[in-house]
Amino acid sequence: MNFRKYLVLAGVTVFAAAGDSMLSHGMKQVGGISVGRLQSVIFAVLNPWVAIGILLLLAFFATYMTALSWADLTYVLPATSLGYVILALVARFVLHEHVSPLRWIGIALITGGVGFIAGGPEITTHEHGELARDKDDARAVATASGVER
Repeated sequence: MNFRKYLVLAGVTVFAAAGDSMLSHGMKQVGGISVGRLQSVIFAVLNPWVAIGILLLLAFFATYMTALSWADLTYVLPATSLGYVILALVARFVLHEHVSPLRWIGIALITGGVGFIAGGPEITTHEHGELARDKDDARAVATASGVER
């Protein structure tokens, strides 16, 4: 895996944790909303913290889609589990939320499980070799396997 792929996985992790934190902070300021009351949702989105949170979560989805375009879900999701640690630290020390010892143990178990997955391949290979990434690769795989397009 190259540096760019590590950067994308770091982006997934940081954007998710930062976006969730900003959204949580903003929603605590806004208070309760109801999907049935559209104006309360619009009012919430206009809160600067909520708006920044939404933008960061959009960046999360963009980097997440990028990572899923070259790696399996079973690789990407665990590889970004450091976000749970970052989120818990932000919740505890920035948002001043109570994080119970049981939650810390759960976070440690989830993060520790990454060690079992990190050594595996980032993408599943098929009997015809690596997954085709563009039309030329797809044609090459189809030709090698005797399948015409």
